Parts: sequence; structure tokens; C-alpha cells
Amino acid sequence: MSNATGKSHPQLAAVFNQDEPRVDWHDETLWWIRQKRDVQAHKLPEWELLRETASQIKNNVLSNLSTYLEQFEANAINNGVIVHWAADAKEHNQIVHQLLQERGINRMVKSKSMLTEECHLNEYLKEQGIDVIDSDLGERIVQLANEPPSHIVLPCIHKKKEEIGDIFHEHLGSAKGESDPKILTETARQHLREVFLTRRAALTGVNFAIAETGEFVICTNEGNADMGAHLAEIHIASMGIEKIIPERKHLGVFLRLLTRSATGQPITTYSSHYKKPQEGTAIHIIIVDNGRSIQLGREDFRNSLKCIRCGACMNTCPVYRKSGGHSYHTAVAGPIGSILAPNLDMKKYADLPFASTLCGSCSNVCPVKIDIHDQLYKWRQVIVKEGYSPASKTIAMKAMAFTLSSPGLYRSGGKMGRLVFKYAPFAVNNGLNPWYKHREMPKAPEESFGEWYSKRKEGKQ
Repeated sequence: MSNATGKSHPQLAAVFNQDEPRVDWHDETLWWIRQKRDVQAHKLPEWELLRETASQIKNNVLSNLSTYLEQFEANAINNGVIVHWAADAKEHNQIVHQLLQERGINRMVKSKSMLTEECHLNEYLKEQGIDVIDSDLGERIVQLANEPPSHIVLPCIHKKKEEIGDIFHEHLGSAKGESDPKILTETARQHLREVFLTRRAALTGVNFAIAETGEFVICTNEGNADMGAHLAEIHIASMGIEKIIPERKHLGVFLRLLTRSATGQPITTYSSHYKKPQEGTAIHIIIVDNGRSIQLGREDFRNSLKCIRCGACMNTCPVYRKSGGHSYHTAVAGPIGSILAPNLDMKKYADLPFASTLCGSCSNVCPVKIDIHDQLYKWRQVIVKEGYSPASKTIAMKAMAFTLSSPGLYRSGGKMGRLVFKYAPFAVNNGLNPWYKHREMPKAPEESFGEWYSKRKEGKQ
């Protein structure tokens, strides 16, 4: 997700918060999905065992990543798949372009792939004169609206059906004012059917890559990845190096966790295995690093590579629900994105680890038990130490640390604050105080807790 404005998360969140009804609706919708997740989790007595098992499998993968990647590559090649390696986003995009150029293809259909969003593939191919159509319904909606996805599972969760109706009327010729989801879905279906039948190249993401067999699995609810891949003469699969799992038997653990965590479903509608190309077609897998090996080397943050992109942390996060995905100005928004993004560019994304209450709800729902809120806290420490935090925040924190480390100064400051609250409340209840944007400061107590406690202690004696 590009951030052409250069605005920080608080500034972009303020834009989203200008429309209060939308914020409330966004918040309630995502919490409803979180509740669906809870219902599904509580139906399984072994839920916590599944989470722990998945976490340990991923620990094993991250500790032996090079071995599993080489095993996957060897088995994939034996299956007739062509494997490419990309060090970064630029190399990934160039490989995709080269594969299309070699076949004289200038039109491609693409299913959901957050890695290609991270690499800005669509923008790159457009500059090369190649037309890319996103076939996931939500992705297609935001593509037509010329926006990036705001959620990794629910790309257009920020859009209301009436707005989608307007977009389809403008671009797909649906009736003006039409907002019936069934009719809009059928409109998209007819539009995409022609795309599937005419595109010679299809690109997909990869949910899981199995080292033991050299196959990969794609999970969708719409079947669009299958439609694109099976009808095209070349299937390109973009895969982050962390998508490996050791053996096929491990897949059942992750499939039981993934969609329950993401949308509250028992399992995705389609869990499609790709192993060998059909006769007359080709499968190319591009295995991409793009900063992942650097994250792997960061002891405090390597566990973030366990992420299976379910979006559960977004659905539960009070900050994400109230600020919208676009406020994170990165491909993967929310709590997990706020850990991954600074690894790519610490200065550009220095604001994101602070977009959290550190309440721990994200860690509690993560299906692979990533310590998300702990990592956000650790990123804050790294960012301040490296000098990337705003000067005003750094000065304020130093002043607070100085005050809190001096009992006398702390008590004096407390007395001064109570006097200001009591006799000059306008000094704090004004536009210069960020808290006042949403709430008035509380009424000042007559005495501090310390003073009250001392009197109470003396009274008992």
C-alpha cells in the first residue's frame, strides 16, 4: 500500500474518523467476525492444542528454513514445476514480467496475494503495459475504486454495499442505485467469467507449501484461484519463504485454524492442491525473501514469520477497528502489519508500532501464538533507540521519566495538575490536548492517592 501523502497513522486515522457512522459500522462488523471466530473456537475442545501444535510446527520451520526450502524446491522440480528465487520485490516483479514477455502475454488474471500487494506488482505491470485483473471479489472492488485493500482477508470491508453499487454502475454497467448484494455479486461473476476465459496467464498466492511433496495449497471461498489457474496456459504462484510446512499431515492442523480464525467458518470452501502442471501448461513458483531473512535474524521479531495471514488480530484490535486499514499505509495492516513493516523500512513505518493499546487481544486470538503485543512493545524500544520516534514524543517521554523518577517532583506536579483542573479546566480541555478530541478530562480529586493513603494509615494507627 503506497502512502503518497506521507501522513502518519494518527493523521490518516483522523481522516477515517471524520465519518463517525462508518467508523461505528466498521467497528461493529469486525467485532461480529471476531465473535464468529470465538464460537468456532469454543466448539473444539482441542483448540488450544491445535494452536500450540501449529506454533511448534512453525518454530521447527523457522529453525530449519533453508533445509525445508531446498527440499520443497527439489520436490517441486521433480513434479515438473519451474522454481524461481527472488531476493526482493523488484526481482519478483521482474520475474513475473519476464515470464509474460516470453509468451507474448499482456493480460493476466490474479487471485488474492498479499505478497504481490507488498511488492506493488499491479502498479509495476501497469507501467510495463500489462493489464492485470484481480479476480477476488473484494480485491476487484478496491481495484475498480483505485484503492489498495484495507484488510488481508476482507479487502473492501471499509466499503458499504451502496458504494459498491456505485462503483459497479460506473465500471461494470449495473443499474444506477443498485445495492442488492446478490445482484452485485452476479454482475461481478459475469464480468469475471469473460476474464477467466480469455486470460492466458494467471497468478495466485500460496497459503501453504509442503516441503515433503513439493505441492502448494491455495485457500479461497470463491474458487477464483482455481478458475484462473486451470484455464490459463501459465500459472505463476508467488510465495513468501515463510509459507513452508514440513509434511502434508501437518496441513490439517493449519486448515482447521485458518478460516475459523479468519471468518468464523469451519474451513474454506476451496482448499486446492497444486502439484503438477496439466499437459500443455506450465506452473512457475517464485519464492520471495523481501526482508524475511532479516526478520528471521531478529530474535525478538522472528516469530512474526509464523503468520498465516488469517487477519484475526485485525478483527479484534480496537485501534484497527476504529482507524481503518488504510491508516496503516502498508500492504498488511493491523497489529501484525505493524510488526512486519518496520522490518522493511524502520523510518517509514516508525509510527505503526505505536498504533496499539498493547491490550494483548491480538496475541490471544492468533492461531499460531505469535506474541504480537510484546513485539509491538519491543519495536517501540528499537525505534526510539534508533532515533526514529518524533522529537516531541521523545522529549515528552524523557520529561515523564524524569518526573516519575523523582517522588518530590511527582507530588508537586500532581498538586499543580489538580489546581489547574479545578480552577482553570480550559487549560487542558482545549483543542491542543489530543485527548479532548474525544473526551473531557475528568474532574480533579481533592487529594492524591498518596495523601489519602497516608491519612487512612494514620487513622488506623
